[in-house]
Amino acid sequence: MQPYSTRILDAVEAPTIHFGTGTTERLLQAIAAAGGDVIGVDWRLPLTAAPVDRAVQGNLDPAALLAPWERIESAALDVLDAARERSHIFNLGHGVLPQTDPDVLTRLTALVQEHTVEARV
Repeated sequence: MQPYSTRILDAVEAPTIHFGTGTTERLLQAIAAAGGDVIGVDWRLPLTAAPVDRAVQGNLDPAALLAPWERIESAALDVLDAARERSHIFNLGHGVLPQTDPDVLTRLTALVQEHTVEARV
């Protein structure tokens, strides 16, 4: 996997996010070694598992959005707190479950925006 990922990532003339699903910490290290500007962290791993030399993307469990708001808020703030000292793209691991209330997504978006600084180019 690594030599092919490296070739692809090196050929892209745009910022890249290198992401794998169901990764272990060991595989995450190999993903980072292969390249990418941002390392995607599967929601099953803590953000601290990613190398500190790169920005990270991740990693709220999409099933968390089915819980009461207080638990969603706590889980989202935990992700933001874990990423506080590095560049971070907040997202859900593997998308939104069909049964997720759209109003929860709106509240989550507002919460993340309220607690982060948006990068401006």
